[in-house]
Amino acid sequence: MKALIVDGYVDEPACLGVPPYLSPYPRYIAGALRERGLSEKEIHYLTIDSLRENPPGAGELVSKADLVVIIAGMTVPGKYLRASPISPGEIEAIFRAAHGVKVIGGTIRLGFSNEGGRAAKGMESGINFWGAVLAKMDIEAFVYDLFEERGISGSGKEGSFPIRLKAPESVDHRFRTTSEIGRWGPKGSFLIRQHPDYPYCMCELETYRGCGRQVHCSFCTEPFYGASNYRPVEDVVSEVSELYSHGAHYFRIGRQPDLFTYHGADSGGPVPKPVPEVLERLYRGIRNSAPELSVLHMDNANPITLATYPQESEQILKTIIKYHTSGDVAAFGMETADPGVVAANFLKATSEEVFEAIKLVNRLGSCRGANGLPEILPGINFVHGLMGETKKTFQMNYSFLQNVLDSGLLLRRINIRQVMAFPGTPIYGRDEAAKKHKKLFLDYKEQVRKNIDLPMLRRVVPEGTVLRNVMYEVHDKEITFGRQIGSYPLLVGIPSLLPLRKFTDVTVTGHGMRSITGIPYPLQVNTASPALIRELPGIGKKVASSIAAGIPYSDKNDFLKRVSEGKKVIDFIEI
Repeated sequence: MKALIVDGYVDEPACLGVPPYLSPYPRYIAGALRERGLSEKEIHYLTIDSLRENPPGAGELVSKADLVVIIAGMTVPGKYLRASPISPGEIEAIFRAAHGVKVIGGTIRLGFSNEGGRAAKGMESGINFWGAVLAKMDIEAFVYDLFEERGISGSGKEGSFPIRLKAPESVDHRFRTTSEIGRWGPKGSFLIRQHPDYPYCMCELETYRGCGRQVHCSFCTEPFYGASNYRPVEDVVSEVSELYSHGAHYFRIGRQPDLFTYHGADSGGPVPKPVPEVLERLYRGIRNSAPELSVLHMDNANPITLATYPQESEQILKTIIKYHTSGDVAAFGMETADPGVVAANFLKATSEEVFEAIKLVNRLGSCRGANGLPEILPGINFVHGLMGETKKTFQMNYSFLQNVLDSGLLLRRINIRQVMAFPGTPIYGRDEAAKKHKKLFLDYKEQVRKNIDLPMLRRVVPEGTVLRNVMYEVHDKEITFGRQIGSYPLLVGIPSLLPLRKFTDVTVTGHGMRSITGIPYPLQVNTASPALIRELPGIGKKVASSIAAGIPYSDKNDFLKRVSEGKKVIDFIEI
């Protein structure tokens, strides 16, 4: 039997699976297939971007696979450097070409939307699945249940009967259990070797899903998973160990709505009370299982958790800083600074509580780490188009950010988007403010980028900062763009065409609103182009021209003798 998993990518409030990220879904499905008797060689994996390139044998694989599974679903809007999520037309084309059993799932089961500010459409309209079945709950559980039980053969060997698939229409839809993914995660870890970015792909790790709050944000899809369902620490560590054995070195603990409340205790508060000892066991276990890992980052922290339980949160932050790698980000779903919008949409925290959480993370995490970035900083997410939004909402949000900047605090990122309303959420059909305030939203967003993001970025990575291990990813005209592998990595533009998939240290030489300009560190000045020399920090065009005109230099002493302001750049060059 041959199975094909097509990764159309997912982007959820508490899960990312867009390259270089590999979400848990394909790995769980691969593990379920292994448990049903398929060998690793019988399980094939392609990203939608790989499939677009039509590699040799891909068409035949789609056509002849006994089982074709598509994973898809974008429930939060995003922009991606070198990946593009699957489109409805591509879903139709793949299923039209496939002749085996066809299944699609992931958060696409909740609906489909192209961008923020547009309500999602239900999957019962608009897409021709060509006989495919939509997994209405967990696709990994559906795929597992799709197989007939193999029983015991006459020789007494379990699983000796041929592998057969049931009629998809006869399979019940259900959620998987934590014990099932505790088995499937490690068994499916081999799949990382088929990822086009291997070995430079980030493995998204799940600790739990489902929201622990008594009431839920009006727009969020996480409550569709039910109450918080925590994975045992040992299961997460075991999965990391298996991934590491297959060459994984980049990990993000990102598949949960609030890492700080992992295995949290119900104490009657607005959110579960953090248990710092659990996070200590988790991080220590991951480090022991993957001792030479390159990146260990996190995602998603509820600011009200940090504001309500500052002592426990401080302990957890100290644990994270002890075991993680620097450049980490604790993303806060603030959504708005308008108390009226907070109340109308059952949001998590007031602006005062978010500010306290920002201060706590800054106090412990703002010192610069080994990769050139601060150890851990907060990120802020704003959502516009919510119920109760007025023109004053934009003023309140801007004033909040201005206050953060004026207070000398650091934010790693400010994510501003319009709501993407899904059927079944309270906001669905009540998101008219997104359209009404579209122009105001765009103007306000531009002001934030110019007046908040730019000075904040200069503060987070001042000119002359050296960022370690930047991977070159794409070319655009005469510029090479690269990023560190990590959570919300900075985009670096280098004015030269450099080899892709190569890691280099980079000196920060300039700042845009959401990206930076840099040059390789140290710059090999005798072979550098004039464009790179002009980017050396602290000098003007005249000095840069004289440096270029004086090439070659015999050594650094020769350079200092012949360049009038050579001392300003001597630490950034090599001869």
